[in-house]
Order: sequence, then structure tokens, then C-alpha cells
Amino acid sequence: MLTIRKSRDRGYANHGWLESYHSFSFAGYHDPAHMSWGNLRVINEDRVAPGTGFGKHGHRDMEIISYVLSGNLAHQDSIGNIKGIPPGDIQRMSAGSGVTHSEFNHAEGQTTHFLQIWITPNVTGIAPSYEQKTIPDQEKRGTLRLVASPDGAEGSVTIHADALVYAGLFDGKESAELVLDPERKAYVHLVRGVLEVNGLRIDSGDALLLHAESRITISHGNDAEVLVFDLAA
Repeated sequence: MLTIRKSRDRGYANHGWLESYHSFSFAGYHDPAHMSWGNLRVINEDRVAPGTGFGKHGHRDMEIISYVLSGNLAHQDSIGNIKGIPPGDIQRMSAGSGVTHSEFNHAEGQTTHFLQIWITPNVTGIAPSYEQKTIPDQEKRGTLRLVASPDGAEGSVTIHADALVYAGLFDGKESAELVLDPERKAYVHLVRGVLEVNGLRIDSGDALLLHAESRITISHGNDAEVLVFDLAA
């Protein structure tokens, strides 16, 4: 089963300092048909105005991934991390038994554009933790590069969830294939550009939801950046 979710059908909020598109129900956006997909709970595409950000707030029992597209995201949390997250880095915060953090854009005159991703963990009440790694573009070029996994394989960040997250850059004749377990779910989110997935064209901000499929085939990219999720059903 393949279902396209168009970018324009996502939830949308404009708070002045923050412009956000919600792939799943979040905050003031509620859609019973789009609460989650497998254990993928949130993908928010956020644009944070210069000199603004998310003040200190708390999370519990959630795996939170930040994927910065442009600008820089300043992170500070209650377990002692003070970090800047540039494009090319992937950040993972396991909220576990409870953590507070803030996220700001300190770059003068530059919007910070990033994806905030939540995945439901398969363990609860663990000690909160943080991890950040740089994944160079050349490692994502023309392939699906593992960026998050339960065991930190291939230099990915470690998430406490039954999920694998891949990132790829595709243009022209570049292509890739990912074998799936048909008993699981998968989700393809096109960050930018144009891409063909399993013969279907998707555009920037679009998603493809897959269930009972045995593979993902990616081709015919035009300046495309994509995230692919292999998820518990």
C-alpha cells in the first residue's frame, strides 16, 4: 500500500517568530486521520526567525531528532549540553525520565530551518541522554545513509526505538533501493526538490506512507534531499 500525503495537506501554524508545518497532529493542529505512522509521532518543519526560539520546556519518554537544513540551532538542556546544530549534523535527545531544553536561533539576519522529529521509544523511564554527529553530504550523495538506529550502526546516532532513519541526496541518474519487511511500515519525507519513489513523483514537503511493501526504490531526483523511516507497525 502506497499513499501520498501532499505538502499542502499538512497542518500549518504561523506564530510570527515561528512558521511550522505539521505532518501529524501537534499542538493546535488535530487530525484524527494523521496522529502518527507506526511509531513515528511527529515531523514538524520549522522556520525560526532570527533572535527567537523555543524557551525552556520539558519532554518525557520520547526520542527527539533535530535535522537542520539551514541556519544554526542553539540547544541547551538540563543534563548539561550546550550545543550549536549546523546543517549536516543530526542530533538525538532521549527524553527518558524527563528533560528540559531550549532551542534558539542566534544567527543575525538568518532564519533557522529544521525538522523536529519524534519517535515513540520502546523503553520508558531511562536516564535522559544526548548525542550529535556530523554526516557529510558526500556520505548521503546518491545513497540512503543510515543516520539513526537502535544500535548506532554505521556511525548513526543511537535511538531507543524500533526504527531506522536514512538520509539521502539525489540528482539526475542517481538512484537507491531499500529492502523492507512487509510486516513493518515505512515513511518517506521529501525535504526539498523533486523525487520519484516506487514510480510515484513527490515534491518538496510531500510524504509517502508505505505498508505491506517489500522495497523502496528512489530515482529521478532533481536537487532532492530525502529522509526515509523504517518503522515498527
